Amino acid sequence: MTKRITTVQEMHAVIRTLKKEQKQIGFVPTMGALHDGHLTMVKTSLQNNDITIVSVFVNPLQFGPNEDFDAYPRNIDSDQEKLEALETDYIFYPSVKEMYPEPLAISLKVNRMAEVLEGAKRPGHFDGVVTVVNKLFNIIRPDYAYFGKKDAQQLAIIEKMVQEFNHPIEIIGVDTIREADGLAKSSRNVYLTEQERQEAVHLYQSLTLAKEMYDAGERSSDALINAMHEHLSANTSGSIEDIAVYSYPELVEQQQVTGQIFISLAVKFSRARLIDNIILKGEKHD
Repeated sequence: MTKRITTVQEMHAVIRTLKKEQKQIGFVPTMGALHDGHLTMVKTSLQNNDITIVSVFVNPLQFGPNEDFDAYPRNIDSDQEKLEALETDYIFYPSVKEMYPEPLAISLKVNRMAEVLEGAKRPGHFDGVVTVVNKLFNIIRPDYAYFGKKDAQQLAIIEKMVQEFNHPIEIIGVDTIREADGLAKSSRNVYLTEQERQEAVHLYQSLTLAKEMYDAGERSSDALINAMHEHLSANTSGSIEDIAVYSYPELVEQQQVTGQIFISLAVKFSRARLIDNIILKGEKHD
């Protein structure tokens, strides 16, 4: 039976007991509407830890004024069923009032790493992410925490935060889980129309095209970006908001591809803004 905990106080009490018993704790933070991507992270944690805790919390701090906080899909009973089927130990399901009983007097700010890519499009978004993740880490005190590589910028920022704030936690990046046709699994896919859902496969296809060009020796970022842009323009009705090539995990824009990079894109359909990326290892130089 997966135990649902709704207060910080009760979660603290559980963690104190687990720590006394020297249990190794794995943690998967989510905003709910769980899909196979989330569940793969949960399975990974279950395989590698004594106890697995999943948080379900739609964090208002990471939504901008015109974003979909109120519309974001929520179904805690369905989420709990999925987690119980995996024999997850605990769900931490706090209310907004529980997590933020009063307006924050102290804020965290992500600097350069949040000024590019998604962060440039969504000012304050990553400040909200690191604030809630810091709170959750302090409440749950895990040994390992699992994040999806689909949100590669977020993963890089969380890894840097853990390093700079000295959290004794190892961050595990989990590969993007995709539908059979390549579309990255996302809670926002439900907003796609039938036609848009068919078109959305071309996001990953454009990334695959860039990888094929890279494997064939192309090292110009502009050439990769232009090829992806042409592919998406020809095959989707969505608005191409961003295609970029950055070093990873440093998040510095690259004109010529060297070292480990990631290529990211964002496409806005009528009711869903989808992101995807691919990480290329790059050559090792002696």
